[in-house]
Amino acid sequence: MIRAYDNQYLDDAMRCLGEAMDYAANSCHITMDEFLNLFIGTGYAEPFAAGAPKYVSGVSGTELVMDVLTKSGAETDFPQAQTDYDYSPQYWCGWILAYYQWYTGRSFREIQKHITMQEIEKLYPTLHEASEKKFVDTVNRMIRKKNLPTRLQSQRKICGYSQRELAGKVGVNLRTLQQYEIRAKDINKAAAVTLLALSKALGCRMEDLLEYDSSEVEDHEEI
Repeated sequence: MIRAYDNQYLDDAMRCLGEAMDYAANSCHITMDEFLNLFIGTGYAEPFAAGAPKYVSGVSGTELVMDVLTKSGAETDFPQAQTDYDYSPQYWCGWILAYYQWYTGRSFREIQKHITMQEIEKLYPTLHEASEKKFVDTVNRMIRKKNLPTRLQSQRKICGYSQRELAGKVGVNLRTLQQYEIRAKDINKAAAVTLLALSKALGCRMEDLLEYDSSEVEDHEEI
């Protein structure tokens, strides 16, 4: 499984986003979902998700909130910057969201399409003392239960290909492609060369085709 960035920045990213969610919710009194919308909309989320040191290590969570709200044009009298943060539910939500984004390699915008910060907060009582991987597995199961189209199918339709056209273009067996699209065959276990060919044909990253699978298997099988 491809991670979003080098893990040497992961602790900083988790701490920063945890502080940001805590400060936004408990000091600035905006909801975590509202802050996430602004975080994405102002363009800060993209370099953060790539592990850019300037964003994950170069500012505190409080400074991140101030920067995001200022760029968004929000008229806010910022409360005094915090220097110490309790391990609040809101801190945990930001902290674990940063881990989930790093682990899956998916953008914050993509994650937001499938799960809200409110839903994440509801997991706090049962998961805040569990492992980070347990959270990943739980959220992936939640997303899969929503019965959304596979990401491969969505990307194919955006590009305007039929299943037969895409299979021929990539050199994948048509039946195999169909099985991926109905989740009868696990695309997360596809050979890397197959994922690369599909992603090139569809103009996306390989990670954009992977499913929210509870197993998150790292080994690949040949087609």
